Amino acid sequence: MRATPSPGRVGDVRRQNLALILTGLLSNGQATRAQLAAESGLTKASVSSLVADLIDAGLVQESSVTRDGERGRPGTGIILNPARGALGAEINVDYLAVGVLDFTGQLRFHETLERHNRASRPGEVFTLLVTMARRAADAAQAAGIELLGGGLTVPGLVDTERDVLINAPNLGWAGVGLSAELQKLLPGSRFGVTLSNEANSAALAELWFGHGAMFHGARFKDYLYLSGEVGVGGGLVIGSELFAGPHGHAGEIGHMVVHPDGPRCTCGGHGCLEKFAGQHAIFLAAGIGGESTVAQTAHLLRSLAEGNVRATAAVEQAGHYLGVAVASAARLTNVPAVVLGGHFAVLEPWLGPALRRSLANYAPGLIPDGNIAFSRLREPAALMGAAGSSVRNVLGRSYELIS
Repeated sequence: MRATPSPGRVGDVRRQNLALILTGLLSNGQATRAQLAAESGLTKASVSSLVADLIDAGLVQESSVTRDGERGRPGTGIILNPARGALGAEINVDYLAVGVLDFTGQLRFHETLERHNRASRPGEVFTLLVTMARRAADAAQAAGIELLGGGLTVPGLVDTERDVLINAPNLGWAGVGLSAELQKLLPGSRFGVTLSNEANSAALAELWFGHGAMFHGARFKDYLYLSGEVGVGGGLVIGSELFAGPHGHAGEIGHMVVHPDGPRCTCGGHGCLEKFAGQHAIFLAAGIGGESTVAQTAHLLRSLAEGNVRATAAVEQAGHYLGVAVASAARLTNVPAVVLGGHFAVLEPWLGPALRRSLANYAPGLIPDGNIAFSRLREPAALMGAAGSSVRNVLGRSYELIS
Protein backbone atom coordinates (compact mmCIF):
# COMPACT_ATOMS: atom_id res chain seq x y z
CA MET A 1 0.00 0.00 0.00
CA ARG A 2 1.29 3.43 -0.91
CA ALA A 3 2.19 5.76 1.95
CA THR A 4 0.04 8.84 2.15
CA PRO A 5 2.26 11.93 1.68
CA SER A 6 2.59 14.06 4.78
CA PRO A 7 1.45 17.69 4.57
CA GLY A 8 5.08 18.76 4.55
CA ARG A 9 5.84 16.62 1.51
CA VAL A 10 2.73 17.83 -0.30
CA GLY A 11 3.86 21.38 0.45
CA ASP A 12 7.33 20.64 -0.94
CA VAL A 13 5.86 19.30 -4.17
CA ARG A 14 3.65 22.36 -4.57
CA ARG A 15 6.60 24.62 -3.87
CA GLN A 16 8.63 22.85 -6.55
CA ASN A 17 5.77 23.09 -9.04
CA LEU A 18 5.38 26.82 -8.42
CA ALA A 19 9.11 27.19 -9.05
CA LEU A 20 8.73 25.36 -12.38
CA ILE A 21 5.99 27.76 -13.49
CA LEU A 22 7.91 30.87 -12.47
CA THR A 23 11.14 29.59 -14.01
CA GLY A 24 9.25 29.15 -17.28
CA LEU A 25 8.04 32.74 -17.13
CA LEU A 26 11.51 34.06 -16.29
CA SER A 27 12.93 32.18 -19.28
CA ASN A 28 10.24 33.10 -21.81
CA GLY A 29 8.87 36.46 -20.67
CA GLN A 30 5.35 35.25 -21.24
CA ALA A 31 3.70 31.92 -21.96
CA THR A 32 0.28 30.32 -22.25
CA ARG A 33 -0.88 27.76 -19.74
CA ALA A 34 -0.44 25.08 -22.41
CA GLN A 35 3.18 26.14 -22.99
CA LEU A 36 3.91 26.13 -19.27
CA ALA A 37 2.42 22.66 -18.97
CA ALA A 38 4.50 21.38 -21.90
CA GLU A 39 7.75 22.85 -20.56
CA SER A 40 7.23 21.88 -16.92
CA GLY A 41 5.81 18.42 -17.52
CA LEU A 42 2.83 19.22 -15.30
CA THR A 43 -0.77 18.59 -16.28
CA LYS A 44 -2.80 21.47 -17.69
CA ALA A 45 -5.13 21.23 -14.69
CA SER A 46 -2.19 21.56 -12.26
CA VAL A 47 -0.79 24.51 -14.18
CA SER A 48 -4.17 26.25 -14.21
CA SER A 49 -4.49 25.79 -10.44
CA LEU A 50 -0.98 27.10 -9.77
CA VAL A 51 -1.45 30.07 -12.10
CA ALA A 52 -4.72 30.95 -10.36
CA ASP A 53 -2.89 31.02 -7.03
CA LEU A 54 -0.10 33.17 -8.48
CA ILE A 55 -2.65 35.61 -9.93
CA ASP A 56 -4.42 35.83 -6.55
CA ALA A 57 -1.06 36.52 -4.88
CA GLY A 58 -0.39 39.35 -7.37
CA LEU A 59 2.78 37.78 -8.78
CA VAL A 60 1.55 37.14 -12.31
CA GLN A 61 -1.23 38.42 -14.55
CA GLU A 62 -2.93 37.47 -17.78
CA SER A 63 -2.00 39.05 -21.08
CA SER A 64 -3.09 38.67 -24.69
CA VAL A 65 -0.78 36.52 -26.80
CA THR A 66 -0.86 36.65 -30.59
CA ARG A 67 -0.04 33.34 -32.25
CA ASP A 68 2.04 33.79 -35.38
CA GLY A 69 0.39 32.23 -38.41
CA GLU A 70 -2.81 31.32 -36.57
CA ARG A 71 -6.26 32.75 -37.06
CA GLY A 72 -8.77 33.70 -34.44
CA ARG A 73 -8.65 35.69 -31.27
CA PRO A 74 -5.34 36.06 -29.41
CA GLY A 75 -4.66 33.44 -26.76
CA THR A 76 -4.39 34.26 -23.08
CA GLY A 77 -0.83 34.34 -21.87
CA ILE A 78 0.71 34.70 -18.42
CA ILE A 79 3.35 37.30 -17.56
CA LEU A 80 5.03 38.43 -14.39
CA ASN A 81 3.11 41.30 -12.85
CA PRO A 82 4.67 44.71 -13.67
CA ALA A 83 2.78 46.16 -10.70
CA ARG A 84 5.19 44.34 -8.37
CA GLY A 85 8.85 45.24 -8.05
CA ALA A 86 11.99 45.60 -5.95
CA LEU A 87 14.20 48.43 -4.77
CA GLY A 88 17.81 48.56 -5.92
CA ALA A 89 20.35 50.67 -4.05
CA GLU A 90 24.08 51.21 -4.48
CA ILE A 91 26.83 52.80 -2.42
CA ASN A 92 29.95 53.48 -4.45
CA VAL A 93 33.03 55.53 -3.79
CA ASP A 94 31.88 58.60 -5.70
CA TYR A 95 28.10 58.26 -5.88
CA LEU A 96 24.91 56.89 -4.36
CA ALA A 97 22.12 55.46 -6.49
CA VAL A 98 18.66 53.99 -6.12
CA GLY A 99 16.22 52.46 -8.57
CA VAL A 100 12.93 50.60 -8.90
CA LEU A 101 12.88 47.43 -11.00
CA ASP A 102 9.52 45.91 -11.83
CA PHE A 103 8.93 42.17 -12.19
CA THR A 104 9.27 42.37 -15.98
CA GLY A 105 12.84 43.66 -15.64
CA GLN A 106 12.12 47.30 -16.49
CA LEU A 107 13.93 50.02 -14.53
CA ARG A 108 11.04 52.32 -13.72
CA PHE A 109 12.87 54.88 -11.57
CA HIS A 110 16.56 55.77 -11.24
CA GLU A 111 18.30 58.48 -9.24
CA THR A 112 22.03 59.09 -8.78
CA LEU A 113 23.71 61.46 -6.35
CA GLU A 114 27.34 62.22 -7.10
CA ARG A 115 29.17 62.37 -3.80
CA HIS A 116 32.63 61.59 -2.40
CA ASN A 117 31.96 58.75 0.06
CA ARG A 118 35.56 57.79 0.73
CA ALA A 119 36.21 57.97 4.49
CA SER A 120 32.64 59.19 5.14
CA ARG A 121 30.96 57.73 8.19
CA PRO A 122 28.51 54.91 7.31
CA GLY A 123 25.72 56.61 9.28
CA GLU A 124 26.12 59.81 7.27
CA VAL A 125 26.00 57.94 3.96
CA PHE A 126 22.96 55.90 4.98
CA THR A 127 21.04 58.98 6.04
CA LEU A 128 21.29 60.23 2.46
CA LEU A 129 20.61 56.82 0.95
CA VAL A 130 17.49 56.28 3.07
CA THR A 131 16.13 59.64 1.88
CA MET A 132 16.77 58.60 -1.73
CA ALA A 133 15.15 55.20 -1.10
CA ARG A 134 12.02 56.94 0.20
CA ARG A 135 11.80 58.98 -2.99
CA ALA A 136 12.11 55.77 -4.98
CA ALA A 137 9.38 54.13 -2.90
CA ASP A 138 7.14 57.17 -3.41
CA ALA A 139 7.75 56.99 -7.17
CA ALA A 140 6.91 53.28 -7.15
CA GLN A 141 3.69 53.94 -5.26
CA ALA A 142 2.73 56.70 -7.68
CA ALA A 143 3.27 54.26 -10.56
CA GLY A 144 1.16 51.61 -8.84
CA ILE A 145 4.11 49.33 -8.09
CA GLU A 146 4.28 47.43 -4.79
CA LEU A 147 7.87 46.89 -3.64
CA LEU A 148 8.17 43.43 -2.10
CA GLY A 149 11.91 43.53 -1.37
CA GLY A 150 15.18 45.11 -2.30
CA GLY A 151 18.93 44.81 -2.66
CA LEU A 152 21.85 47.00 -1.60
CA THR A 153 25.15 46.57 -3.40
CA VAL A 154 28.53 47.90 -2.22
CA PRO A 155 32.12 47.91 -3.58
CA GLY A 156 33.68 45.49 -1.12
CA LEU A 157 33.70 42.04 0.43
CA VAL A 158 30.42 41.19 2.14
CA ASP A 159 29.09 38.55 4.48
CA THR A 160 25.58 38.05 3.16
CA GLU A 161 24.58 35.75 6.01
CA ARG A 162 25.29 38.33 8.71
CA ASP A 163 24.73 41.50 6.61
CA VAL A 164 28.27 42.71 7.27
CA LEU A 165 30.50 44.74 4.97
CA ILE A 166 33.78 42.99 5.70
CA ASN A 167 36.12 45.32 3.88
CA ALA A 168 35.75 48.09 1.31
CA PRO A 169 39.25 49.61 0.97
CA ASN A 170 38.21 52.39 -1.39
CA LEU A 171 35.47 53.50 1.02
CA GLY A 172 37.69 53.08 4.05
CA TRP A 173 35.08 50.85 5.73
CA ALA A 174 35.73 47.53 7.43
CA GLY A 175 33.63 45.30 9.67
CA VAL A 176 30.48 47.41 9.29
CA GLY A 177 27.25 45.67 10.36
CA LEU A 178 24.39 46.74 8.11
CA SER A 179 21.31 44.83 9.33
CA ALA A 180 19.61 47.87 10.86
CA GLU A 181 20.48 50.08 7.87
CA LEU A 182 19.08 47.55 5.39
CA GLN A 183 15.74 47.57 7.22
CA LYS A 184 15.59 51.36 7.03
CA LEU A 185 15.89 51.33 3.24
CA LEU A 186 12.54 49.62 2.77
CA PRO A 187 10.74 49.40 6.12
CA GLY A 188 7.89 46.94 6.33
CA SER A 189 8.74 45.08 3.11
CA ARG A 190 7.71 41.44 3.09
CA PHE A 191 11.08 40.08 2.00
CA GLY A 192 13.51 42.71 3.28
CA VAL A 193 16.66 44.10 1.67
CA THR A 194 19.67 41.90 0.93
CA LEU A 195 23.36 42.84 0.73
CA SER A 196 25.67 42.07 -2.21
CA ASN A 197 29.00 42.89 -3.80
CA GLU A 198 28.81 45.51 -6.57
CA ALA A 199 30.72 43.56 -9.23
CA ASN A 200 28.76 40.37 -8.56
CA SER A 201 25.50 42.28 -8.91
CA ALA A 202 26.64 43.89 -12.16
CA ALA A 203 27.67 40.46 -13.50
CA LEU A 204 24.18 39.16 -12.76
CA ALA A 205 22.60 42.20 -14.40
CA GLU A 206 24.58 41.39 -17.55
CA LEU A 207 23.35 37.80 -17.37
CA TRP A 208 19.69 38.78 -16.96
CA PHE A 209 19.35 42.07 -18.82
CA GLY A 210 22.45 42.35 -21.00
CA HIS A 211 20.74 42.13 -24.35
CA GLY A 212 17.56 44.01 -23.51
CA ALA A 213 15.58 40.89 -22.62
CA MET A 214 13.89 40.30 -19.30
CA PHE A 215 15.79 37.80 -17.19
CA HIS A 216 17.57 35.96 -20.00
CA GLY A 217 19.70 38.48 -21.84
CA ALA A 218 23.14 36.90 -21.66
CA ARG A 219 25.20 36.51 -24.81
CA PHE A 220 27.48 34.09 -22.97
CA LYS A 221 26.77 31.41 -20.38
CA ASP A 222 30.32 31.42 -19.00
CA TYR A 223 32.21 34.67 -18.64
CA LEU A 224 34.31 36.91 -16.46
CA TYR A 225 32.67 40.27 -15.82
CA LEU A 226 34.93 43.26 -15.08
CA SER A 227 33.40 46.30 -13.42
CA GLY A 228 35.28 49.54 -13.93
CA GLU A 229 34.72 52.05 -11.14
CA VAL A 230 37.18 53.79 -8.80
CA GLY A 231 38.39 50.25 -8.20
CA VAL A 232 38.09 47.24 -10.48
CA GLY A 233 35.61 44.53 -9.51
CA GLY A 234 35.10 41.10 -10.95
CA GLY A 235 32.24 38.64 -11.15
CA LEU A 236 32.51 35.08 -12.42
CA VAL A 237 29.52 33.50 -14.18
CA ILE A 238 29.67 29.76 -14.93
CA GLY A 239 26.78 27.89 -16.47
CA SER A 240 24.60 31.01 -16.22
CA GLU A 241 25.10 31.06 -12.45
CA LEU A 242 27.23 33.40 -10.35
CA PHE A 243 30.24 31.58 -8.91
CA ALA A 244 31.23 33.38 -5.72
CA GLY A 245 33.48 30.75 -4.14
CA PRO A 246 33.27 29.03 -0.71
CA HIS A 247 33.04 32.30 1.21
CA GLY A 248 31.47 34.45 -1.49
CA HIS A 249 34.62 36.39 -2.35
CA ALA A 250 35.69 34.94 -5.70
CA GLY A 251 36.40 37.33 -8.55
CA GLU A 252 38.49 39.97 -6.74
CA ILE A 253 40.42 40.64 -9.92
CA GLY A 254 41.02 44.30 -9.06
CA HIS A 255 43.59 43.18 -6.52
CA MET A 256 45.33 40.73 -8.82
CA VAL A 257 49.00 41.70 -9.03
CA VAL A 258 49.83 42.70 -12.61
CA HIS A 259 53.06 44.60 -11.88
CA PRO A 260 55.03 43.38 -8.82
CA ASP A 261 56.98 46.62 -8.60
CA GLY A 262 53.92 48.81 -9.09
CA PRO A 263 52.51 51.40 -6.66
CA ARG A 264 50.98 50.52 -3.31
CA CYS A 265 47.26 49.76 -3.42
CA THR A 266 44.54 50.56 -0.87
CA CYS A 267 44.49 46.84 -0.04
CA GLY A 268 48.06 47.14 1.26
CA GLY A 269 49.69 45.28 -1.61
CA HIS A 270 51.67 46.52 -4.58
CA GLY A 271 50.96 46.55 -8.30
CA CYS A 272 47.27 45.65 -8.22
CA LEU A 273 45.21 45.97 -11.40
CA GLU A 274 43.12 48.84 -10.04
CA LYS A 275 46.27 50.99 -9.69
CA PHE A 276 46.48 50.95 -13.50
CA ALA A 277 42.91 50.43 -14.70
CA GLY A 278 40.77 51.98 -11.96
CA GLN A 279 38.97 55.21 -12.77
CA HIS A 280 41.16 57.47 -10.64
CA ALA A 281 44.32 55.71 -11.81
CA ILE A 282 43.43 56.50 -15.43
CA PHE A 283 42.60 60.12 -14.58
CA LEU A 284 45.93 60.47 -12.76
CA ALA A 285 47.91 58.96 -15.63
CA ALA A 286 46.08 61.24 -18.08
CA GLY A 287 46.87 64.33 -16.00
CA ILE A 288 43.22 65.00 -15.18
CA GLY A 289 42.18 65.99 -11.68
CA GLY A 290 40.50 68.50 -9.38
CA GLU A 291 37.01 67.95 -10.75
CA SER A 292 34.01 65.75 -10.04
CA THR A 293 34.09 62.23 -11.51
CA VAL A 294 31.51 63.20 -14.14
CA ALA A 295 33.57 66.25 -15.15
CA GLN A 296 36.81 64.25 -15.19
CA THR A 297 35.22 61.59 -17.38
CA ALA A 298 33.97 64.24 -19.80
CA HIS A 299 37.45 65.82 -19.81
CA LEU A 300 39.05 62.45 -20.53
CA LEU A 301 36.65 61.66 -23.39
CA ARG A 302 37.29 65.07 -24.97
CA SER A 303 41.03 64.55 -24.71
CA LEU A 304 40.77 61.10 -26.27
CA ALA A 305 38.61 62.39 -29.11
CA GLU A 306 41.19 65.12 -29.77
CA GLY A 307 44.00 62.55 -29.86
CA ASN A 308 45.73 63.80 -26.70
CA VAL A 309 48.86 61.68 -26.35
CA ARG A 310 48.86 61.49 -22.53
CA ALA A 311 45.18 60.57 -22.29
CA THR A 312 45.54 57.95 -25.02
CA ALA A 313 48.59 56.43 -23.31
CA ALA A 314 46.74 56.27 -19.97
CA VAL A 315 43.82 54.34 -21.44
CA GLU A 316 46.07 52.08 -23.48
CA GLN A 317 48.05 51.29 -20.33
CA ALA A 318 44.80 50.35 -18.59
CA GLY A 319 43.88 48.08 -21.51
CA HIS A 320 47.32 46.47 -21.43
CA TYR A 321 47.12 45.55 -17.75
CA LEU A 322 43.51 44.45 -18.09
CA GLY A 323 44.78 42.00 -20.70
CA VAL A 324 47.44 40.70 -18.29
CA ALA A 325 44.81 40.13 -15.59
CA VAL A 326 42.21 38.59 -17.91
CA ALA A 327 44.79 36.24 -19.44
CA SER A 328 45.77 34.93 -16.01
CA ALA A 329 42.18 34.65 -14.79
CA ALA A 330 41.01 32.89 -17.95
CA ARG A 331 43.83 30.35 -17.76
CA LEU A 332 42.95 29.61 -14.14
CA THR A 333 39.17 29.35 -14.57
CA ASN A 334 38.92 28.17 -18.22
CA VAL A 335 36.26 30.83 -18.84
CA PRO A 336 36.10 31.58 -22.58
CA ALA A 337 34.66 35.12 -22.56
CA VAL A 338 35.01 38.49 -20.85
CA VAL A 339 32.44 41.28 -20.50
CA LEU A 340 33.53 44.77 -19.43
CA GLY A 341 31.24 47.30 -17.79
CA GLY A 342 31.38 50.63 -15.98
CA HIS A 343 33.95 53.08 -17.32
CA PHE A 344 35.57 50.32 -19.37
CA ALA A 345 32.47 50.28 -21.57
CA VAL A 346 32.57 54.07 -21.91
CA LEU A 347 36.21 53.86 -23.02
CA GLU A 348 35.68 50.95 -25.44
CA PRO A 349 36.92 52.70 -28.64
CA TRP A 350 40.34 53.37 -27.08
CA LEU A 351 40.62 50.65 -24.45
CA GLY A 352 39.31 47.76 -26.57
CA PRO A 353 42.20 47.63 -29.08
CA ALA A 354 44.81 47.75 -26.30
CA LEU A 355 43.03 44.98 -24.41
CA ARG A 356 42.89 42.80 -27.52
CA ARG A 357 46.60 43.35 -28.24
CA SER A 358 47.46 42.42 -24.68
CA LEU A 359 45.36 39.25 -24.75
CA ALA A 360 46.85 38.26 -28.10
CA ASN A 361 50.31 38.68 -26.58
CA TYR A 362 49.78 36.93 -23.23
CA ALA A 363 47.07 34.40 -24.06
CA PRO A 364 46.85 33.92 -27.84
CA GLY A 365 43.65 32.17 -28.87
CA LEU A 366 42.43 31.68 -25.30
CA ILE A 367 39.58 34.19 -25.61
CA PRO A 368 38.36 34.60 -29.21
CA ASP A 369 37.97 38.17 -30.38
CA GLY A 370 34.19 37.72 -30.62
CA ASN A 371 34.12 36.74 -26.94
CA ILE A 372 35.36 40.13 -25.77
CA ALA A 373 32.25 42.23 -25.11
CA PHE A 374 31.45 45.61 -23.59
CA SER A 375 28.28 45.99 -21.54
CA ARG A 376 25.51 48.35 -22.65
CA LEU A 377 23.92 48.59 -19.19
CA ARG A 378 26.35 51.29 -17.99
CA GLU A 379 25.81 52.94 -14.59
CA PRO A 380 22.59 51.22 -13.38
CA ALA A 381 24.02 47.71 -13.85
CA ALA A 382 24.90 46.96 -10.23
CA LEU A 383 21.65 48.22 -8.71
CA MET A 384 19.68 46.42 -11.43
CA GLY A 385 21.47 43.22 -10.49
CA ALA A 386 20.78 43.78 -6.79
CA ALA A 387 17.10 44.48 -7.44
CA GLY A 388 16.90 41.57 -9.89
CA SER A 389 18.27 39.23 -7.22
CA SER A 390 15.54 40.44 -4.90
CA VAL A 391 12.87 39.79 -7.55
CA ARG A 392 14.15 36.26 -8.02
CA ASN A 393 14.25 35.77 -4.26
CA VAL A 394 10.61 36.85 -3.96
CA LEU A 395 9.58 34.55 -6.81
CA GLY A 396 11.55 31.71 -5.28
CA ARG A 397 9.60 32.18 -2.06
CA SER A 398 6.25 32.62 -3.79
CA TYR A 399 4.83 29.82 -1.66
CA GLU A 400 4.94 32.18 1.33
CA LEU A 401 2.61 34.60 -0.43
CA ILE A 402 0.19 31.86 -1.40
CA SER A 403 0.07 29.84 1.83
